[in-house]
Formats: sequence, C-alpha cells, structure tokens
Amino acid sequence: MQKTISIPKNLGHTKQLAEQKAKDELIQARSKVSEEVIEVEIEGRDLTQSILDEVFPKVKEHFQQLGKSMELAILGDSIKMNSDTVILEVMGHVQEELALKMKPELVRVVREFGSVNHFKVEIEIKEELESERNKLYTSTDKFNFLKEKHAALAEFQRRFGLETDF
Repeated sequence: MQKTISIPKNLGHTKQLAEQKAKDELIQARSKVSEEVIEVEIEGRDLTQSILDEVFPKVKEHFQQLGKSMELAILGDSIKMNSDTVILEVMGHVQEELALKMKPELVRVVREFGSVNHFKVEIEIKEELESERNKLYTSTDKFNFLKEKHAALAEFQRRFGLETDF
C-alpha cells in the first residue's frame, strides 16, 4: 500500500490537511478501541463517586509508574461520575484519541483496584478557552478593544486627541 503526501499550497490548505489527518486518526483509533474491549466479570460492588475517589490515587500512580504522562494529564486532579458512567474530560482531538486508547486499561485498573462491577467510560470534549475574537496585534486593535470595555477611554481620546498610531 502506497501513501500519497499532499503538499500544502498555502496556510489555509495546511490547516485543512492537518484537520483531515486528525479526523482520520480519530476514526482509526475508535475502530481499534472497539476491537480491543474485553469484558471481564468481577464479582463486586457498583461503582460510586466515593469508591472512585478512593481508587483514583492508585489509578494515577499506576499510570505514573508506566511513565504515561499524557494519560496523567487527561486524568487531571479528579474524575467525574454520572450514575454508572465515568466521564473523562479532554481538550481537542489529540487528547480524545489518547483517551480512546487508554479507556480499556482505565476500566481494567479501576475494576481491579476497586473490586467493582461493570461501568462505562465516556469521553467529553471541553471547549478550549481561546476566544473566537480576532487576535489583537496592532496598537489600534488593542485600544479599540479597551474602549469597548471602558467607555471613559473614548472620552479621553476625544478630549485629549489621543492617537494610537504615530
């Protein structure tokens, strides 16, 4: 099988190629994860938030011993739970792909350390904090942004004849 490589024509085309590659890798990761899911019956209790909080430090230690720092970043400081579903919050496609790969191991480790029955792990994508507003590069852009926030600046500009470009 021979792969073709597209050479981007401009910055927009580069971004489009990168997004397409990320989507393709995500689809591949989802198909691999669905094949790797192994059901193991463990006689135990139902998973609750308190049990999860109790087991969580051991789970983090397990991933730390394996040297999986990216997985530790996904786990963060805590894991939320909704009924019988553990929710992993991720930011972006890269973390989503990694979370899909670590999901079977996470389920196995939590079941093992907590002696719990069946539960699900869902991945929730958090919005990134970056605003959709244009970046403020020039002095005029910055000043106009501040004028929107503080109306008194417009009065100062009018009264004192202030200009941002010189």
